Amino acid sequence: MKLVMKKLYYFVVAICTALTACDDSLLDVIPRDRLSDGNIWADESSADLFLNDIYDKLPDGNNYQDPFENFSDNSMNGFSWAPSRSLERESSYTPYAYPDGGITLNIYWDTNYSFIRKCNIFIKEVSKSNLSDNYKKERIAEARFLRAFFYHILWMNYGGVPLITEPLDRITQGDEIFVSRSTVEETADFLIDELRLAAVDLSITKEPGRVSKGAALALKGWIELYFASPLHNPDNDLRRWEQAAATNQEIMDLAVYHLYPDYGKLFLPEGNINEEGIFYRQYYPGAKGGRESSYMSTPYTGNGGHTSWGAVNPTHNLVADYAMSNGKTIDEPDSGYDEQNPYLNREKRFYETIVYDGSYWYNTTIYTRLGMNSLNELDLSDASDATNTGYNLRKRMNPNIALGAANWDGATSSQNYYLFRYAEVLLNYAEARNESVGPDVSVYDAVNAVRERNPEEPYLPKLKEGLSKDEMRKAIRRERRVELAFEDKRRFDLLRWKIAEEVYSQGLQAMRIEEVNGRLKYTVIQAPDGKRKFESKNYVFPVPRQVLDQNPKILEQNGGPDNWENGQNPGYDK
Repeated sequence: MKLVMKKLYYFVVAICTALTACDDSLLDVIPRDRLSDGNIWADESSADLFLNDIYDKLPDGNNYQDPFENFSDNSMNGFSWAPSRSLERESSYTPYAYPDGGITLNIYWDTNYSFIRKCNIFIKEVSKSNLSDNYKKERIAEARFLRAFFYHILWMNYGGVPLITEPLDRITQGDEIFVSRSTVEETADFLIDELRLAAVDLSITKEPGRVSKGAALALKGWIELYFASPLHNPDNDLRRWEQAAATNQEIMDLAVYHLYPDYGKLFLPEGNINEEGIFYRQYYPGAKGGRESSYMSTPYTGNGGHTSWGAVNPTHNLVADYAMSNGKTIDEPDSGYDEQNPYLNREKRFYETIVYDGSYWYNTTIYTRLGMNSLNELDLSDASDATNTGYNLRKRMNPNIALGAANWDGATSSQNYYLFRYAEVLLNYAEARNESVGPDVSVYDAVNAVRERNPEEPYLPKLKEGLSKDEMRKAIRRERRVELAFEDKRRFDLLRWKIAEEVYSQGLQAMRIEEVNGRLKYTVIQAPDGKRKFESKNYVFPVPRQVLDQNPKILEQNGGPDNWENGQNPGYDK
């Protein structure tokens, strides 16, 4: 298989901008095909081209062969050479060898600093330009958000990082370009303050795909939640939880976001126009479209066609967390769950997220059970693209576009890839409020809104009353896992809750189905290559060796005597 990444978007932009320059003498505009450092900042459309290129660096979640979800216990990649397989199996993150390609969130140190540099250039040049004050205010706020977004990716993955807010030039500044690492707390404070200031200058409503006030508050609230969580808050400072709850409440009070009534369609093109999405990456077939269905879906469909690579195999660990349609978890005695008929009467989100044995998908019934000679049969030998877990992905997969060999190179899908949406805000609020004051009415209201989604046809009944703080915590964590599945949130939840060692030690589970004496037998097994290893040092990645070699201000890999002060978990000593 080969991935041909054609940058058609930039070709289209180049053609369009060249056409606008055909008669500059009459229009008195800057030639778009001959932009220089000086005239980029001379008018708003030119400056927007620069800023739009930064937007293009946001996570491209619909075009990755090994999504970040595969680095959690929610899924595994269907082909054995994927980075998520070896890295998670061996816990082989070192300063010399760590993920170097194909991961959804672009977690890499040097990559994100290149994006941050572009943000710094934009902010500096627009600030001193003669562009309108209103343009400066809005666009600089957008750039501050984008810079904070790239920094927060680094912060979650590496802990404290060097904070650089001006473009650096080795030629003119020499060794002054080297900056020491800030602590975890200093980095968090910087990001929170940046986003607070950006939110003040941003409009509540913006054109689709651009940063709004709600987006800035959503990122701020997420960072505050992460900072309040056990990983970085071992003494459980309740003020951090209170701050996170307040920011997410502020988004709710904007009263412009509402849950979309159809969970499944929310992640398809027909659901792109909605009031739930707060910040998302857009896709345009033919210019910058998505290939998610060709990469991540069920490998074989009608007539034995090879329609997808099967890069995402949901685990039974995840499937077990979907509730029954009556709202009860499968381990409750009166839930009605049947181990030998496990897919009957499950909640609606299960059916809109998972392709399981007997599912109808892409004009065919999918069979993962053994003994039917189906190409989608559970792959116990780990030799093909067929599922290693007994499940394939339905959520975000578009059943209405051409799949298969004729379209391997075709980026034809147009659904949004959500970075923040309102359901997450409600769950963020519920978690922060529960941790700070306990399960009051507002916590129930937030969680129940997500569970119901559509009041006219509720997805799930409301939570039972009288839950303790611990019981509510458990309910919220289950709700997050199910609601936000395959949106690249799960691994970060495991890290911030500091339960990754416990969770990963359980391994990844699969469902084996076979006929025995004329009846189907369902057995939960460990998935082929489903063993996972997580060590305490893995809560943050090591700073890349080349960074330590190049930057004399970063003196220690593991923090040395100050242990966590630099945000680097001890253990990376090579």
